[in-house]
Amino acid sequence: MAVAQSFDLVIVGGGFAGLVAANRATQLGLKVVVLERGADETYACNSRYAGGVLHISYHDVLEAPSEIVRAVEEITEGYADHALVTALAGASRRAIEWLVEEGASFATEGSISWRQHVLAPRRPPVTHMQWQGIGADATLRRLEQNLVRRGGEVHRGTRALSLIMEEGRCVGVEAQADRTRRAYVASAVLLADGGFQADLELLRKHVSPAPQALKQRNAGTGLGDGLRMARQVGAAESTLEAFYGHLLSRDAFHNERLWPYPQVDELAAAGVVVDASGRRIADEGMGGVYLSNAVARLADPASATVIFDEAIWQGPGRGASIPPNPVLVKEGGTLYQAASVAELARLAGLPAHELESTLQAYNDAVRSGRCAALEPLRSSHKRAPMGIAAPPFYAVPICAGITFTMGGITIDAAARVLRPDRAPIAGLYAAGSNTGGLDGGRACGYAGGLMKAIVFGLLAAEHAGGFSV
Repeated sequence: MAVAQSFDLVIVGGGFAGLVAANRATQLGLKVVVLERGADETYACNSRYAGGVLHISYHDVLEAPSEIVRAVEEITEGYADHALVTALAGASRRAIEWLVEEGASFATEGSISWRQHVLAPRRPPVTHMQWQGIGADATLRRLEQNLVRRGGEVHRGTRALSLIMEEGRCVGVEAQADRTRRAYVASAVLLADGGFQADLELLRKHVSPAPQALKQRNAGTGLGDGLRMARQVGAAESTLEAFYGHLLSRDAFHNERLWPYPQVDELAAAGVVVDASGRRIADEGMGGVYLSNAVARLADPASATVIFDEAIWQGPGRGASIPPNPVLVKEGGTLYQAASVAELARLAGLPAHELESTLQAYNDAVRSGRCAALEPLRSSHKRAPMGIAAPPFYAVPICAGITFTMGGITIDAAARVLRPDRAPIAGLYAAGSNTGGLDGGRACGYAGGLMKAIVFGLLAAEHAGGFSV
C-alpha cells in the first residue's frame, strides 16, 4: 500500500461540515487534506444541493441561545442530547459571522423569522433540482477556493475505506483512488461524509422494510462509509431509524419535475394519510417529516394515499412556497377527484367501505373535539385537523422522500467520537449528518441539517487545533 504524506487533520467528505472544518483548521495552522469520493469539480453531495436556509429548529440562528435550546428540545420531545444542543446554540452566531468572513452572502425570505439567513443567491421556486451557482453550491465553491489558497488540499475521487488505529488512537485513514490504496497518516481524523440515506442495506436494517420504495430526495452519495468505519473501531451510535424527508407524489419516481418539490406535507397534515386498506396510519398533526417516516415503516411504503377535500385543497394546499395546488397537477402529478367518497375510493384503488368508515370516524372526532380518542390519535402539534366533508373529495398517491438520515455516530460537544462508555476515541471526530444525538426521536424532530454541519465542523477543527473559545 502506498503511503501518502502525513497531515495534522484528514477530513473524510467535502460537504459543509468537511470544508468548514478544513478552512478553520488551516486558519489555526494545521496541515489539512479533504478526501472526497466525488471526482468532478462540482461533485454531488447533499450540501451542494441544499436550499441554503440556515436555521435551527425553524428558529432564527441569531436568537438567544436559551430560546434555541428550548426550541430544539421541544421539537425533539427531549430526545436531543442537551450538551450537543447547547453547543449548537452557543456557536450559531459565531458560525454565521465566520461564514461571512469566508465570503458567504445571505438573503432573507420575507418576514419569516427562521428564513433570515438564506445562502445567496437564493434557489428559484422551481420543482426540479436546480443547484448550479445557487447559494449552497456557490458557498461550497468559495470554501474550497479559500482552502486551496491557504495551502490545504482536496483529493477528489478518493474513497475512505477504514481508519488506522494505534493503541486505541486514530492515526489516519486508509483510502483508495484510481485503484490505488494509500494510507493518509494524521494526528486526527474528521468523519464528515454525510448520512446513509442512499445505502439500501443500511436503510433496510434501520429505516424501512422496503427501502427501494423510498424516493431518494438527495444527491445519492450518502452511503454510510463514516458510520461503518466508526463502528469498526468501537464507536457508539445513536438510534438510527429516523430520517429527514417529505411526502411527495408517487409519480416522482418517474417524473423528475415532481421532486424535490412540491411537497404534499400540508395536504397530509390537514387531511388524513391511509394505507391500502383505507385506514389511517399515523398522527397527521405531527407534520410531514413524521409522516414520511411513518410511510417508510409500512410493509409497503408505496401503498399510502393522502385524502382531503376542497377546503383543504384550496386552503393548506395553496400555503407552501411551491404549493401542491396548482403545481402538482401542472407538473403531471396524479390527483384523483370525485363527488363522493365511494367514487374516490374506486379511482384510488381503495376499499370504499373502509375508507368511508375511516372518514366518518375522523369527521365525527373533529366535530366533537375528540381527536385524541382516534386510533391512531390525531393531535394539533403542527397543524389542527380539518374535517373532510365538503365535496369534491381528493386523493393523491404518495411516497416518502428521504433527504438524509438523522441517526449516527455519537459525539460530544467538541465533536469527538465517543465509545459506548462515553469516553472519546482519541484523534477521531465526526460532524454533520453522519452523527446522531440532535435530530430524531419519536417525533422525528429536526434541528437543522446545515447549521448542525457548519457548527460542528467548526468545533471539531477548533478542538483538533487546540483553540479555546
